[in-house]
Amino acid sequence: MRLVRFRFGDRIATGAVDLGSDRIRVLAGTFFENPVPTGEEVPLDDVRLLAPVLPSKVVGVGRNYPTHAAELGNEVPEEPLVFLKPSTSVSGPGDPIPMPPISARVDYEGELAVVIGRVARNVRAEEAHRWVLGYACANDVTLRDLQEKDHQWTRAKGFDGSCPLGPWIETELDPNDAFVETRVNGDTRQRATTADMVFGVATLIEFVTSFMTLLPGDVILTGTPEGVGPLSPGDRVEVEVDGIGVLANPVAGR
Repeated sequence: MRLVRFRFGDRIATGAVDLGSDRIRVLAGTFFENPVPTGEEVPLDDVRLLAPVLPSKVVGVGRNYPTHAAELGNEVPEEPLVFLKPSTSVSGPGDPIPMPPISARVDYEGELAVVIGRVARNVRAEEAHRWVLGYACANDVTLRDLQEKDHQWTRAKGFDGSCPLGPWIETELDPNDAFVETRVNGDTRQRATTADMVFGVATLIEFVTSFMTLLPGDVILTGTPEGVGPLSPGDRVEVEVDGIGVLANPVAGR
């Protein structure tokens, strides 16, 4: 099932789309509170999809693919290397990726995103799936020059609009062997399977919740494969995860 947050006319709502369907079953509340169908249905083609959740925080994972760590001259960490992106970093399908004037190099990083479904604290890896609402595509947009300059990642990865997310939440997915592909203007720049990750989804959930409470709607970005590179104004970036779909965003001008 695909869970969507969307704008229809002058209202914003949530809904569910069955695989192969072209209609959204509108929900009375959110995915977490009163997710009861109202009986109303709207055509999927008639709505504007928004970021599927508005998390309190996004937890990013760095250097989780060995080949990506190597391409930037880094070692693979012995335990997950995590950082935070604020709620204001999240944007939705079709939203322009900003090109902040403080940076001369803005990079794409296509990733699999995990959406948490209920309050998670001290979750064991073998039970982690019980806390997952579903999965989405994500782009951990990074100001590469500032990442290198600052020696920490707050500016480089936390700026407004640095986390396109979507196009929806897929509730039925095996996260252990899903292909992640990033295309820029139709050219494939990244392609790898999540089986190549150093730390899998369950391990990441256990690690993060050992020191931080995750709330319903919070997101974990699982890391990016090799092939990262710069964006230019006017580019179109697509992040595709097999079994989910395609997240597409244009790149804004300077």
